[in-house]
Amino acid sequence: MPGTKDHRVRVTQRLIREAFTDLLKQKPIQSISIKELCEKAGINRGTFYAHYRDIYDLREKIESEMYQAVLGELRPLLDSEGSVTYRDITAAVFQWMRENRDMCEVILGEYGDRTFMWKMLDLGRMVCQESYQRMFEGVSPRDISWFYAYASWGCIGLLRRWLWEDMETPASEVAGIAEQLIGQGMAFLSEKQKSRQP
Repeated sequence: MPGTKDHRVRVTQRLIREAFTDLLKQKPIQSISIKELCEKAGINRGTFYAHYRDIYDLREKIESEMYQAVLGELRPLLDSEGSVTYRDITAAVFQWMRENRDMCEVILGEYGDRTFMWKMLDLGRMVCQESYQRMFEGVSPRDISWFYAYASWGCIGLLRRWLWEDMETPASEVAGIAEQLIGQGMAFLSEKQKSRQP
């Protein structure tokens, strides 16, 4: 029965991921052994190796899935024909963060993969650069980069605050706060746009 096998694979991968993120909150990746991970996940080593080459392959696959998921949420911003709003996308991204809280905590934590965090920020920068260039015609890419630096680190601050409160505030409300703050920051781009108009 293929459906049963797929379900078992998903359950096993979820158990491995949960054990991995729990351990990463306590120690750096190089200090995590396969034996320790398997014991925590309640699986044997053979099961682990059926899915991953080693602990670094596990991290890479989890991060790759995260990257693709966030790209999927942001993709509508790149579609100039789309009717989706920034609020829709921001709410979807914050909802995704809630659903992937374990990895968000790890990435922002003491033992998080900083390279991956920069990769995610770079993804946001690329999407922001393209979509805001259309929105604020005539504004230089440099000015948009300044705005993105402000907005992205502000959103990281919001995410930290949200994690601190145990994500009690609904994702849509946090998205609204982010949108409002980013909207106020957009006044910077609006002013730049006006100053470049003849």
